[in-house]
Amino acid sequence: MSQGQVNGEVGETATVPMHDLLIALGGNLASSVGAPRETLKAALKLLQTSGAVIRATSTFYHTPAFPAGNGPDYVNAAVRVTAPWGPVKALGVLHRIEGQMGREREQRWGQRTLDLDLLACDDMVLPDRQTHKIWRELPLEAQIGRVPEQLILPHPRLQDRAFVLVPLADVAPEWVHPLLGKPVRALLDALPERDKAAVRPL
Repeated sequence: MSQGQVNGEVGETATVPMHDLLIALGGNLASSVGAPRETLKAALKLLQTSGAVIRATSTFYHTPAFPAGNGPDYVNAAVRVTAPWGPVKALGVLHRIEGQMGREREQRWGQRTLDLDLLACDDMVLPDRQTHKIWRELPLEAQIGRVPEQLILPHPRLQDRAFVLVPLADVAPEWVHPLLGKPVRALLDALPERDKAAVRPL
């Protein structure tokens, strides 16, 4: 975690903690700014105007809808940013940007104009290792009907999803999962080749 500076009282300098955030972007419906690709570009600009410094942006990828058959295919990407936001504030910013792009939270894993997922904040594990393990190992059929009541970081399913790991490998290949102890490259290598091949650069 790095430190930024802001003006305090005369003769003093206050420090504002800056956090390294990994964010996944996706969408499969048109928004007010256009097709999903244009929506993702607009979201990146809104992240910047909200106070984030973009360190790296992935290629945009064409990916099958998840779960399979759940509407039009997606455009997915990932971004690495530095921002003066802890996890809760970051989540609020992401939800606000989603709303600006017309996102409606009606159905879990439903079709959407924009999805911004906070994948990681520094090396934080939230809320604790045991709760994380429960959600990380939750069967797919159980995930559909359950939504965590608290923020879980790193994102509990990122290691399972090619549409997350392929873009993430573009921006943070050496980021190490604080619980699994493996870098993004190794997590991606462990996925089935069929899953990885379905994530195609635009």
